[in-house]
Amino acid sequence: MLKINTDKVAEIIILARDMSRGEREFDAFVSGLSEEEQASLVALMWIGRDSFDAAEYQEAYETALSEATTPTEQYLKGSPHLADHLENGLDALGISAAAEEDDLY
Repeated sequence: MLKINTDKVAEIIILARDMSRGEREFDAFVSGLSEEEQASLVALMWIGRDSFDAAEYQEAYETALSEATTPTEQYLKGSPHLADHLENGLDALGISAAAEEDDLY
């Protein structure tokens, strides 16, 4: 289903929570992801903010791929609750990144 592993999502959640000090690190990390990983990340965020539901993951993913016009890192930074949306998206899909987040802290 997801085309990005939970370790990477956990890293992005941590970076998003500390955006005021680590914006360049966030930008570099997200821009370094493959196109598929970036689209999966956007789809996950959309599910977490209830723009799509978990059963619509594939549709959200395909929409993210086809409608990408802004660099993903810039688009994601436009969501003030990005970390929460990503966690909620994972939860909706039955995935937890808590262990990965704990390992990274």
